[in-house]
Amino acid sequence: MSDPSPSLRRALAAIAIAGALACAILLALAIDSVGGHHRDLIAIFGPLIGGAFIGTGLLAWMRRPENRFGALMVALGFAYCLSGLIVTTQPWPFIAGLALIAVPYALLFHILLAFPTGRIESRGARALAAAAYFVATAGWWLCMVFEDTTRLGVPANPLLISDQPDLFKVLANTRLAIVAALIAALFVVLARRRRRGSMWVYLSGGLVLALYAVWAVLGVLGASTSLQDGLERARVVALALVPFAFLAGLLRSKVAGAAAVSELVVRLGGSRHGSLRDELAEALGDPSLELAYWTPTGWVDASGAPFIVAEGRASTPVENVALLVHDASVADERELVSAVVGAAALALENERLAAELRASVKELRASRARIVKTADAARRAIERDLHDGAQQQLVALALSLRLARTRVERDPAEAGRMLDAATRELQAALQSLRELARGIHPAVLSDHGLGAALEALAARFPFPVEVVSVPEERLPDAVEATAYFVVAEAITNVARYAHANGARVSVEHCGDELTVAVSDDGIGGADPGGGSGLRGLADRVAVLDGSLSVDSPPGRGTTVRAAIPCPPPARGVAPGRGAPRSSSMS
Repeated sequence: MSDPSPSLRRALAAIAIAGALACAILLALAIDSVGGHHRDLIAIFGPLIGGAFIGTGLLAWMRRPENRFGALMVALGFAYCLSGLIVTTQPWPFIAGLALIAVPYALLFHILLAFPTGRIESRGARALAAAAYFVATAGWWLCMVFEDTTRLGVPANPLLISDQPDLFKVLANTRLAIVAALIAALFVVLARRRRRGSMWVYLSGGLVLALYAVWAVLGVLGASTSLQDGLERARVVALALVPFAFLAGLLRSKVAGAAAVSELVVRLGGSRHGSLRDELAEALGDPSLELAYWTPTGWVDASGAPFIVAEGRASTPVENVALLVHDASVADERELVSAVVGAAALALENERLAAELRASVKELRASRARIVKTADAARRAIERDLHDGAQQQLVALALSLRLARTRVERDPAEAGRMLDAATRELQAALQSLRELARGIHPAVLSDHGLGAALEALAARFPFPVEVVSVPEERLPDAVEATAYFVVAEAITNVARYAHANGARVSVEHCGDELTVAVSDDGIGGADPGGGSGLRGLADRVAVLDGSLSVDSPPGRGTTVRAAIPCPPPARGVAPGRGAPRSSSMS
């Protein structure tokens, strides 16, 4: 609850004075009138209804200035006072009151749709409210211009265009049918809502509109005037109860809210009847409540799965711990929400840690599954390369050597040519094996370090690849291999998809972290989750507790950056290595 500003206090005081004057004038008019429509009823209930709605509306407006509910109730009170002008015997005041006679019920329709926040959330509900206002104003005014009111024993109608009783009956019955249909639709909407403190408002307001709907239907069916008159009087009496029902509902909501918080504290301190979500949902009176928890990778639910707030739902953050996603009406009960959050703060933090652990386990399982899948795919690729490359070449070499063996004695010259061809086939097979071995783990990386390996890698691409920085010292084998394959995969993606003129590679060792960055001037728009290459690299970097990020705005190139933990090596020692190694493939 926020305190009203001084200017708002002055405005509300002025409205209160105007409301008191309106009620007093209405009472004076009703007493002074010698006839008029429902003179006795308006003399008794007119000031009561107008004053009660204006008073309770001002109270709600003062307590919650940001909520429109109070303003709607004040508007209903004034509208009812103005509609009470129908008790006068003067034509123009009478017709002004008659023109506004249905507006209070349209406002009540709006109030029930908007309770308790004062806002109508859905498009369908907004359409219902707009239709109610239209039928209560333009729809009724269209009927009025075709009715001579003097036939009913009331003042003349200054807005009369032509007295057309049959046309007026058709228009009035059509309007009443629409009113009944709108009220039925309202009840369908209200039946879906179940909120603490709302019952009394919905029951009292719903009773008024239910009587209005029955009165409308009976009017269409041509029921007796006495029956309709009795229903109209009952409707006025029921309308007088609505503002008091609102006060009762507000008081009950506060008492129930305090009791719910006390019960929540007891349950959280002892044995729970259900999950934390269930306990909070019961305390807030919102069965649709959802909980999300903050982790380094974003919001997750209690199971650790990623969480996204659905459209039309409101949320209340609890520092960097949790997010309460609830019905929009709950946001209006800020004192209750704050009390519930305070009572459940420790439990929410414990749940957050558990959700973060579950999310980490989920990601670990997914990462392991992807690594196994990638390893299987790599083994199949090696098998294919061996079968289609070196194996076929060695089979052909074996056949050539057998043929050469049969020609040695009969045709030494031909045998020599066949042996030369076999030598070339052997060299081709060795080259295939070298390429295959380089793909698995380049020998230059083991023998000469990351810098030489990256230079050799850059030379194999058909566009300029600039290696701008590489640590001079040797790094642990796993770190060097991961950095190498990050660069290799990133540049391969540049060659395949980026349409770039060139690429830059930067590898920097600062403190306890090795940073690898590969950037290009291509078309950008890369999707890190769209393919298995970058995702596999992210898994490979994650094995070393590192992280991989991709920045790829459309039209502005792509930067792949990996951060790998790498403590500085001891002075004079090449980490993870003994003497330099040689390769049989070099």
